[in-house]
Parts: sequence; structure tokens; C-alpha cells
Amino acid sequence: MLSNVTLCLSRRVAALVHRGGTSGPGGLVRAAAVCCSHQQQQQRSFSTEPAGVRVLYDGLCPICVTEIRFLQYLQKKQPRKVDFIDISLPGYDGAKYRDVSYEMAMEEMHVIDETDKVHRGVPAFAVMYGAVGLGWLGRFMMWAPVRPFMANSYAIFAKNRLKWTGRGDECSAGRCEKKTP
Repeated sequence: MLSNVTLCLSRRVAALVHRGGTSGPGGLVRAAAVCCSHQQQQQRSFSTEPAGVRVLYDGLCPICVTEIRFLQYLQKKQPRKVDFIDISLPGYDGAKYRDVSYEMAMEEMHVIDETDKVHRGVPAFAVMYGAVGLGWLGRFMMWAPVRPFMANSYAIFAKNRLKWTGRGDECSAGRCEKKTP
């Protein structure tokens, strides 16, 4: 933030000098006041804006939940950069998330980026990893020599994840329901 204030201040001073304004103490104080108020407004707006990336995940999938918890841990220093939306909760409404229905989200990973574009499958992982600081991993997954392998591996996982996590019977029709012992 200090470098932003310094940059802002130097631009204001340069503008004052260019316009023939005073670059004396009064001009500097006015420039600093403008910069500081601009920085404060900018900081307030960051904390009130919605998250840039929305990750739709199955909160009843133990593999998915483990990965999401790790990603949440990674983004602790950047709160609200990524929202993790559990599609397994009763109140999930696909209309709020670019019309990604529960059924669509259960078939494969969906991520909505900052521009409101929906990404599915391996590209969704690339966007999600980039948002939490693992951009190198996302770029590797999307790299032309690696992407077919990743796409095929993920397709196999997505098709079998319910069975592999012991939830095949719970999800035979409609929404998955966690069995109670």
C-alpha cells in the first residue's frame, strides 16, 4: 500500500508542477490528502466486493472436501478472492450461479471466474488453482502435452467418484443424501 501511495503522490505532484501549480508544502499536502482518501476508498471497496471466483463443489464428497479445505487454507491471506459453494446443501440454487444446476455440477467440476464465465472440467481446476496462488499448477494442467492426459484422467474420476467414495447408492436418483447410521 505504501508503494501505491508513493506512486499516487508522485503523479499528483507531477500534475501540479505541469499545470503550473505550486509544488510547495501546500500543494504536497493537497496531493497527499487526495492520494490517501483515494487509497482508503479503494481499500473499503475491496472488502465489500463479492468474490472474484466461485467454485462449485460437492460437500458430501470426501475427496472434494479435502481438496477444498486445502485451497481454503491457501487463500487465507486473500479472503473473498474465492467463494467455495457447497452444492450439496439444500438451499443450492443453480440460477444464482450462471444456471449451473445441481445435476450439472455433480457431473463435473464447475468454476465461475471473475468475468462470470463458467469453466468445466480441467479448465475449471486451472482457474481455481490460479485464484488461490497455484497458477503454475493450473498452467501445467492446461499445457498442450499434458492436457489430454489430465482431461482423460479427470473424466474417469468424475464418472466414478461416487462409486469410489462409497456413495453410488445414495446418488442413484436426484440429489445425493448422506445415509445416517
